[in-house]
Amino acid sequence: MKHRYILCTLLLSFALSLQAQTNGQDGTDWLKSLASRIQLNGYAQAGYTYRNQDGTETNTFDLKRTLLWAKAPVTDRWSFLFMMDFSSEVQEFYTDYRISTDKSLTVRFGQFKNSLSLENPLSPTKVELIDVYSQGVTWLTGCGSDPLYGVNYGRDLGLEIYGFLFDNHLYYELAVMNGQGINKKDRNNKKDIIARLDYRPVANWRIVASGQLGTGNAVKASIYNPDIAVGQNYKRNRWTLGAEWKSHTEGIDYWKDRCASVHGEILAGKDGDVNSWGGYVTASVPVAEWLDVVASADYFKFNDHLDMGQTNFVAGVQHWFYRTCRVQLQYTFANPVGLAQKHYGNLQAQVQIAF
Repeated sequence: MKHRYILCTLLLSFALSLQAQTNGQDGTDWLKSLASRIQLNGYAQAGYTYRNQDGTETNTFDLKRTLLWAKAPVTDRWSFLFMMDFSSEVQEFYTDYRISTDKSLTVRFGQFKNSLSLENPLSPTKVELIDVYSQGVTWLTGCGSDPLYGVNYGRDLGLEIYGFLFDNHLYYELAVMNGQGINKKDRNNKKDIIARLDYRPVANWRIVASGQLGTGNAVKASIYNPDIAVGQNYKRNRWTLGAEWKSHTEGIDYWKDRCASVHGEILAGKDGDVNSWGGYVTASVPVAEWLDVVASADYFKFNDHLDMGQTNFVAGVQHWFYRTCRVQLQYTFANPVGLAQKHYGNLQAQVQIAF
């Protein structure tokens, strides 16, 4: 934390120095020119969680995410982005350069969300569930539930090309990543390959397939995969196939023009010799001018050999009270199988402020 304050102080001092040098020179204010290019966005999600597990009740107010990011075009083809989560660490920093004259080929370099699955590239501000992604997406993309991989928020360091083809009906991504997660050097000499195809036959329907071939390096022991030791390299492959439908997509304003939506996915992975697989379906339907009903069914088996899995059922409501700002209330019933814990219930409330 101390290093962040030092960095901010140095940046501020540098900016003031530049301002002193540029003001009054040829009538040009360099800082104003730069500031006019930078677009700031951010959001915060905070709420309350009550859990009843094995007869033990717990409750707490919690702050889940506080993100701020800056994006700026350097030219009409070149841009950069920097994203910080003030409740954890730097999340993203990358630069994009569009090679083609249209949107068919852009190259990205830096740290960013990997393109595995339908859900992982989506912002938590648009996802229906308070816990954000399904169990399979959280596990397979490296969002944090897999002990072997650690908490990496579905992000990694690498190089990617992406773009739209065939009159924007097909979107593709192909990336070479470290495979170790955010803010980390690679711990082996093998890189991960991640590919994604997003086919959109019509505007409100899409089919998404993605895959990953890679090699992990275990950062922690896992009860789900006890044969892999800390520091050991292991096969880390993934496959997903999903689809999404929305009642309309043009000019969606969540505050005024909410739409019905449903998306689902089947997912599978292989870590060493252990197979994992699962699937989910999540839906959101407006039932009143001020109210949406949200429901989800989600199953994931963490270890096919040891029969370790969990089923989650979620039901709730949400209200978009202004643009991308909302309040949510959801109940989750979770039923683990082959794990130490028994079934439990979560009651969660959350407020989201985004701009």
